[in-house]
Amino acid sequence: MKYLFALLALTIATPASAEMIFFSEQRSMSVASHRFEGDRVIVALRGGGEMSFDRSLITKIAPDEVPYAPVADKAPGETHGAIVASTGSLALVGTTDYDPLIERAATRHDVDARIVRAVIQVESAFQPRARSSKGAMGLMQLMPKTARQYQARNPYDPASNIDAGTKHLKQLLNEFELPLALAAYNAGEGAVRRFGGIPPYAETQAYVSKVLGLLR
Repeated sequence: MKYLFALLALTIATPASAEMIFFSEQRSMSVASHRFEGDRVIVALRGGGEMSFDRSLITKIAPDEVPYAPVADKAPGETHGAIVASTGSLALVGTTDYDPLIERAATRHDVDARIVRAVIQVESAFQPRARSSKGAMGLMQLMPKTARQYQARNPYDPASNIDAGTKHLKQLLNEFELPLALAAYNAGEGAVRRFGGIPPYAETQAYVSKVLGLLR
């Protein structure tokens, strides 16, 4: 811990273009900057947005020798197998053919319809037949286990997919704040619990940042 505070003093005295956060499980991530808030370390992501970690998960913080170049719209790639889509727009889509289904599921499960719409936009770009290389299916990119859990008998059916995905999202929102719920939707609840915050996976960080960006 003393070493961590020493590194903090060093980075304050000599600002770096970016920083490397090293975790106890032999993982690291490059971030724009960091700050301490009680027992938490708040890091600013290169692509925008912030993440929070329990301080005990971090072993050291050091300058990143790789020059920092902000990325405006980075595609998250795959974590839970989702096809994370780029719609060419940083704005939330206003009207879609699936709005009645989204509104119905959002009302039924008490979830903000804008959140459901943003998740679908990032997950599949509103393509109901989307399937990832890892088997995630449909508009909300349900994994087979999740589809079975929420009784989505046909994950490619928009109504079934949106209802199951929204119900899953509600379960995550009951357990986590919105940024962590989105991280859990992408990387799994276990990863969020293990790291005490958004996991240090580039795909998940970008996914959360992109969905939250659509909701601004």
